[in-house]
Amino acid sequence: MESFQQHATAKEPSLFLLSSWMEQEPGLTAGFTGRSGGVSGSPWTSLNMGLHVGDDEETVARNRRLLAEAIGWPFEAFTCGEQVHGCAVYKVTASDRGKGRLSREDAVPDTDALMTNEPDTLLVSFYADCVPLYFYDAEHRAIALAHAGWKGTVQQIAARTLEAMHEAYGTRPDAVQAAIGPSIGDCCYEVDNYVIDRLMPVIDSFEAGDEAVQRMLRPVPDGKAMVNLKEINRQIMIKAGILPIHIEMSKWCTGCNRDLFFSHRMEGGRTGRMASWIGIRK
Repeated sequence: MESFQQHATAKEPSLFLLSSWMEQEPGLTAGFTGRSGGVSGSPWTSLNMGLHVGDDEETVARNRRLLAEAIGWPFEAFTCGEQVHGCAVYKVTASDRGKGRLSREDAVPDTDALMTNEPDTLLVSFYADCVPLYFYDAEHRAIALAHAGWKGTVQQIAARTLEAMHEAYGTRPDAVQAAIGPSIGDCCYEVDNYVIDRLMPVIDSFEAGDEAVQRMLRPVPDGKAMVNLKEINRQIMIKAGILPIHIEMSKWCTGCNRDLFFSHRMEGGRTGRMASWIGIRK
């Protein structure tokens, strides 16, 4: 069963909700936006959530407000980092609430993972093929969100996030619920030797069998390979101590489903961005 359930109407932004988490914890909201139901024009049509892709800032702010309204949260809670394809994890405090919602210059600088135990704070990050990673520690009511492209995957941002949550909140990895959201799949994600050479040490560290390795990186002609970033991040989570039964993994591929999602790779780099989000009410 797909973890991120599609919720779309003609008059509202398209949403993909992490329904199982939300049903277990009524105060929790978590999900991923699609590409429709917004107000952006071409080539960002129409629910572009990214301020860094050339779209009008006021238009992007309207789209972000539409998301906040659709999930029943105040726009003032919307809190973002400046994603740089690194592995820095930032502890969001009450004074950070709302950073980056209207301007990228105001976002938490140089960070690809946000964590908090502050209630009524909505963590948000942005994607157009990269892998969204969600973390929920019910024991300490702490949450985190990480952006993992191939560079963040090589730097094992999932493990760095867990380490930061343990240090800040006492989070136990075996008690964490994790989810891997919609992103480009191995059906669409072909990489060259430069990327392969950087991913292989991570894959080799799992000591997985040939079949498991094949699920993560499948060679194709011309020295290239099809890469499954979702599965690599799942293995990083397991190695870091998250139980496999506690990891939800979306089957949605942003490359295959361009009617539903933006895809940087499949649309030649000129496209909008989806948003992942997670937050807990008091």
